[in-house]
Formats: sequence, C-alpha cells, structure tokens
Amino acid sequence: MLSLIWLGFFVIAFISTLYQWLMFGDSHVFAEVVGASFDMAKLGVEIAIGLVGVLCLWLGFFQIAERAGLIQLFARWLGPLFRHLMPEVPAGHPAVGSVTMNLAANVLGLDNAATPMGLKAMQDLQSLNASPETATNAQILFLVLNTSSVTLLPVTIFLYRTQQGAADPTAVFIPILLATSASSLAGLLLVAWFQKLKLWHPVVLAYFGAFAAFMALFITYLGGLSTASLSAQSSLIGNLALFGVMIAFLITGWYRRVNVYEAFIDGAKQGFDVCIKLIPFLVGMLVAIGVLRASGALDLLLSVLRVTVEWLGINTDFVPALPTAFMKPLSGSGARAMMLETMDTYGVDSFPATVAAIVQGSTETTFYVLAVYFGSVGIRRVRHAVTCGLIADLIGIITAITVGYWFFH
Repeated sequence: MLSLIWLGFFVIAFISTLYQWLMFGDSHVFAEVVGASFDMAKLGVEIAIGLVGVLCLWLGFFQIAERAGLIQLFARWLGPLFRHLMPEVPAGHPAVGSVTMNLAANVLGLDNAATPMGLKAMQDLQSLNASPETATNAQILFLVLNTSSVTLLPVTIFLYRTQQGAADPTAVFIPILLATSASSLAGLLLVAWFQKLKLWHPVVLAYFGAFAAFMALFITYLGGLSTASLSAQSSLIGNLALFGVMIAFLITGWYRRVNVYEAFIDGAKQGFDVCIKLIPFLVGMLVAIGVLRASGALDLLLSVLRVTVEWLGINTDFVPALPTAFMKPLSGSGARAMMLETMDTYGVDSFPATVAAIVQGSTETTFYVLAVYFGSVGIRRVRHAVTCGLIADLIGIITAITVGYWFFH
C-alpha cells in the first residue's frame, strides 16, 4: 500500500508538470520540481541529524523507566480492567500481562519497548485462538487500542516541533491528550458494540468512571479559559509534566537501586542509531511530497478541499493540515513527512502546522499496526478490526481539528 502511494505521488507530479507545460507553457515547472526534490532531501537529513540530541535525552530517560519497573507497575494497574474486557482470556494467562505491559508502554510513549511487547502479546493471544487465521475478539480489541491508544507523553511530536524551531514545543500537549483520548474511547466503544462486551461491570465502570470524571473536570476547567490562556496552560502543564516525568523516572530508578546514570547512557546510545535509520524514510517521503507540491498537484487538491469546506460554511484555515490526516491511517512515516512539510511550508507555529501536529499525535497508524501485529501470527481474516480502527482514527482526527480551533484560533 505504502509503495503504491509513494509511486503515485511521483506519477501525479509528473502528469501535473506535463499539464502545466503543455497547457500553460510553464517550462520552469520542471526546474522547480527537481529543485524541490533536492531541497526536501537536504531537509530530511537536517531534520534527522537535528533530532539526535533530544532523542538521546529521552531514550536515556526511558531506559531508566524500563529498568525501574515502571511498565510492570502500569501493567498491574491496568490488569483488572483487561481481565473483564477480554473475558475469553483465562485469569492468570500470560496474555493478560503482556497486553497490559504493551499498553502501559504506549501510555508512557516508550515506542521501542511497546512494539516488542505488542508482538509478544499478540503471540500470547494467538495461543488461545481456535481458528489461527481468524482474529479473535481479544486480538481485535488489543489491535484497536494500539491504533488509538492514549499517549500521556507525545514526546516525538515535541521533538519535531523543537527541531523545527517552535517557540513553545509543548503547547500542543493538552490538545493531543484530548484528541487521543477521544479516539481511544471511540475505538473501545465500537469494539464493545461489535463484541457485546459488558461495560457496565463494576470493575470496568470504576476505571471508566475515574477517567470520565478526570476528563470532565479537566474540560470544565479548560472551558473557562480564553484562547490565549488555553495555549499558556497547555504549555505550562506540558512542560511541568515532562520535567515531572524526568524527576519521577530518576527517583524511582534510584529507589529501585538502578544505576540511573549508566541506564541513561545505555539508552542515549540508541539515539544516534535511531536517527540514522530514520534518514532514508524521511528523505523518501519528503522528496515525494515536495515534488507533489512543486508540480502544483498538492495545491490543486487543497484548493478543491478548501472550496468544498467553504461551500459547507466551515472555516478553511485547517485545510493545509488535511494531508497529514489523510496519510495517518496508512503510514506513520508518510504522515510524519506530511506534518514536517506543512511545518516547513507554513511555519512550525502556524495554525495549519499546529493542527497537523495534533492530528499526528491523535492516533496510531491503523494499517501498519494491523499488518505488523496480525501478520506476525498469520491472521488473514481481520473481521471488524479495520472498521473499528478507521472510525476511531476519524474521531481522533475530527477531535484534533476541533481542539486546534479551540486552543489556537
């Protein structure tokens, strides 16, 4: 799928350049497209290299968190909930622990730890599967929660905004939290409806009641603030949360007798390798998007969307962020490249770039997660997994745009 999309960008750009040359006599469009490809390739490398420092920083702290057992702690907190959401999984089965540990890692933003744990969880759930090629209810719920899971620390988004020179990289903290909470809740409710889960069980209600009460109080508090105050509060809470997490990781590690400095260094060593591995993906997608824009094709698409939105009587300022939204369910690297290209074109602190960042943090990549997790255990019949995942994505994206207007417009 991603290969076809990438190829399609170049083919559409080529057709667009031919059209402009033959119909309007614009022979300079070819030079602009070639120049854009070189510029985007350079930008991809600059972005990846610019991330080395901050990525080393956070991978170092996350290594302390792993060794301090924070993931296992979250797993113990979430365990009772998932025993009721996955009734076909026997109590005490290894799948309960691996599922909760994966989701706990996602909540903490530990991507490197979350994926291996997710593959282990899917294998544990597959051991209970009587029809190995067909996804079970528990596997579908697990996958949908992965594609829309709440992330308390969207560190990656902060890193990209920092690298692009945002005045306040964490200003999107609360909007992303609201958007990802909406997508997670939508995904869970959809799966519960398909699978007829008993969400009114006292244990489940206790978890949801606590979460709903927190979100209600939070939104009520936010509702009394002006737009300027909302942005300031998001920045304050985001920065306070990040620094508080650093201190919590360090103190917990020290208490658990972890050599925190050694753990930090071991984790930070991974930062350079991650950035180097990121370069080909960033260059590939940014060049494709760059030639698409230079050819005029992307601007034409956005113009059509803008006219459609105007016809519906809706403000059009968010339209330049839509390419990120369209790409998000298909490809994480593609959506990231769209977000970065929007930042580069409009400015990192512009409204379209800010909305694109919120969209990027609102959900995971449904088709990628489905391919990796279900593919790892040979599942071919996914049943209602795609439907629930895509609807949850849509809810998350709509919420991201809405809170973008609420906070920054």
